[in-house]
Amino acid sequence: MPISPNQGSTGGGTTVVITGTNLGGATAVRFGTKTATITANTPTSVTVTSPSGTGTVPVTVTTPGGTSNPLQFFYVGAPFKSSLSPVTGVTAGGNTVTITGTGLSTATAVNFGATAATPTVVNDGQLTVTVPAGAAAGPVGVSVTTAGGTNNGLSYTYVDAPTIVSLNPTSGPATGGTVVTITGTNLATTQSVDFEGTLAPFSVLSDTSLSVVTPPGAAGAVDVTVTTSGGTATSTDAFTYLAGPGI
Repeated sequence: MPISPNQGSTGGGTTVVITGTNLGGATAVRFGTKTATITANTPTSVTVTSPSGTGTVPVTVTTPGGTSNPLQFFYVGAPFKSSLSPVTGVTAGGNTVTITGTGLSTATAVNFGATAATPTVVNDGQLTVTVPAGAAAGPVGVSVTTAGGTNNGLSYTYVDAPTIVSLNPTSGPATGGTVVTITGTNLATTQSVDFEGTLAPFSVLSDTSLSVVTPPGAAGAVDVTVTTSGGTATSTDAFTYLAGPGI
């Protein structure tokens, strides 16, 4: 007489189906000493809503013909989430987030706002999940659903990809050291700026402006790339290194 599922929340409320023979007319289904609510009954199955409980309890079905042999049901506590990393990512989704906590081994879903994703359970204290696409930039709540229930309390922020609108000035000596203002959009989470692959020191002035000091480079036009937690933007041949004079 199988029982499915054989585990559920300590708070009760899990729909459980017990299958077997001669189950018609069931008068009681007990989880340990507590009686479950019968919601459907046929000669070969009984569907119930589990009562609250803890630990492992025997489940029995009582009919006019007697009481069945017991099956085990495992109560699982609600999950606890302690951290999420990273806490930001592109609005398009696709990056991997690690969630740590306790009671995560039975996780079946991780919701980012209203959108669910299927996690990969590493162990009871850790799971990973691929972030789904977000509806818009901004924070969303993150919840984990396990056999023990759902736990909320963490936040993840979707960030739109950056854009580069202009550089000022657009040229400077090949020795570097030129202070350049980059204007664009979604620049607040800038992680790096490079001139043709060479990293440049920078400071974030606002979500639409960066101050950058050019590194040394070879004479000629170079691409400028800004990388943020929302993605990467490249402006082709945006800055020109000028060769020094020779006599």
